Amino acid sequence: MSITLRNLIAGTALPLTFAVASTASAQTDSSFAALQARGKMAMGVDQYASAHQFDLTPSGGRIALEMKADDSLSVAQIRAHLKLIEHAFQAGDFSTPEFVHLRAMPGTAVMSAKKDLIKYTYADLPRGGEVRITTGDAEALAAIREFIKAQRGDHHAGGHGGVPPN
Repeated sequence: MSITLRNLIAGTALPLTFAVASTASAQTDSSFAALQARGKMAMGVDQYASAHQFDLTPSGGRIALEMKADDSLSVAQIRAHLKLIEHAFQAGDFSTPEFVHLRAMPGTAVMSAKKDLIKYTYADLPRGGEVRITTGDAEALAAIREFIKAQRGDHHAGGHGGVPPN
């Protein structure tokens, strides 16, 4: 739907057309912007100036976060955040993604219950860092895949690997 208005500035009548977003689209955009704002609070970096990647791997997954441009302060913040995430997840604490997404994330109940069967490994990347998640347990692996897939979708992020058939 569009609405036509008349611009009466300086005595001219110029038609201006404004596109009105559908309610569903506006809510989606608003929800994503709110998620990005909570992400900035939790991670300490501008979510629009950084890029998440959520990869599925044969033994689990990988969460990567990097700045799009050189910014040493933001890179240091990302690295500190992901090191905290590594330790929190290893302890079965998924409160940070729950805050960012305003919901319990798929897979985290199993990941928390099976925390002793899952390994989290942090590593630096050129403009940020990554946390690799690995397990040999089939139920934990399925939960990790649910978590990675949900993160990828909610963050509108890239990633490699589809969910293998069961």
